[in-house]
Amino acid sequence: MEDRLARDELSVFLESGIYRFQNSNFIFVDPVRVLNLSYSRFRVSPSGYYRRFFDHVKKGLDNRDCLLNARKRKRKEKKSRCLNEKELAADQRHQVTKPLLLKAHGSLLQATDLLSVMGSLNREIDSSAGSRWVELPNDHQSLIEHGGVWQAPLYEITLKLPESSPSIEVAGSSFKNRVVPLFNNLVVNETLNEVEAEFLDHQYILPRESCFYMSDLRMVHNLIPATASSGFSLIVIDPPWENGSAQQKSKYPTLPNRYFLALPIKKLSHSKGALVALWVTNREKFHRFIELELFPSWGVTHISTFYWLKVKADASLISDLDLFHHRPYECLLLGYCHG
Repeated sequence: MEDRLARDELSVFLESGIYRFQNSNFIFVDPVRVLNLSYSRFRVSPSGYYRRFFDHVKKGLDNRDCLLNARKRKRKEKKSRCLNEKELAADQRHQVTKPLLLKAHGSLLQATDLLSVMGSLNREIDSSAGSRWVELPNDHQSLIEHGGVWQAPLYEITLKLPESSPSIEVAGSSFKNRVVPLFNNLVVNETLNEVEAEFLDHQYILPRESCFYMSDLRMVHNLIPATASSGFSLIVIDPPWENGSAQQKSKYPTLPNRYFLALPIKKLSHSKGALVALWVTNREKFHRFIELELFPSWGVTHISTFYWLKVKADASLISDLDLFHHRPYECLLLGYCHG
C-alpha cells in the first residue's frame, strides 16, 4: 500500500514539480517543473536553471570533501568569540526550529523513489509538441542593473503580440510589435498565450495574462489600485535586507530596515484582505524588527512560518545545520492584512 502511494506521489511530482510527504506538512519542490506549468509554447531549461545546483558534481567533489569543509567551518566557529545577546536569541530560535528541520530532512532521506530522480533534475525533460527550450540568461547585465543607470527612463521593451485571436496561435500567424517603456511602467501581456519580448537584443518570455512593474521603492505608490476591490490578494516580498556578504561581494544593493516601513501594504491589499508572504534571513535583528515594528506598521498579523531547507543533488544539506552564520535554510513568514 505504501509503495503504491509512493509511486503515485512520484508520478504527481514528475507532472507538477511538487512531492508531498505522507502524513506531514513537508514538501519537496522542483522549481523548473513548477515554472513550466505556466507555459505552453516554451520550456525552462533544467540544465541552465540547476547549473549552480550541480556544480559540486561537475567539480568532482565527493562526500569526504564536504565533510572536510564542514569540519574546517566548525573549527572556525569554535574559535569565534562568545555570542552576544541577539546571537544567543537567534541560536535559541534555531534550537526550537531544529527538530522540525531534522524531521523534514529525515523524511527526504527515506523517500527512496524521490531520491532516485533527484540526481537527474538537471536533465532535459520531454517537452510538449512545438515548445521551445528557454535558457535562463546569465551572461549579460541584469535588468536591475539597467534600472540603476541614468538612461533607465528612456529604455523601451518590444512585445511581439499576435494579431489573431489571443487564445489561438498557429504556424504562420502574423504579429505586431508594441513598444512600451520598460521602467516605471506596467508592462502587460493580456493574451492567453506566452508573449515574446525583446530588450537590447535579448529575448524574454512573458507568461499568459501576466504583467510586471519594475521600479525602485520610491515609485511603489504607483501600484496602489484606484479602488480597494482591485487590490492584491497575495503580496510576496523579498526585501534586500542589509547583508555583509552581499555588500562585500557587491551582489546587490541593500537597504536599512526603516525603508521597508514605507511600503503601503494596507493600501495595496484587496478590500477582503490579503495574504502577505515575507522572506527573511536567520538574523535575529530582522526577526525582532518584523515582530515589533514592520508587521504592526503594515497592519499584518503573523499566522505561520515556512522553512526552505536547502539540499544538494544527493539530498545532503548544503551546510551543517548548526553552522551559525550559514544556516542551510531560510524563513518565509506568512501574515494576513485585513481589508
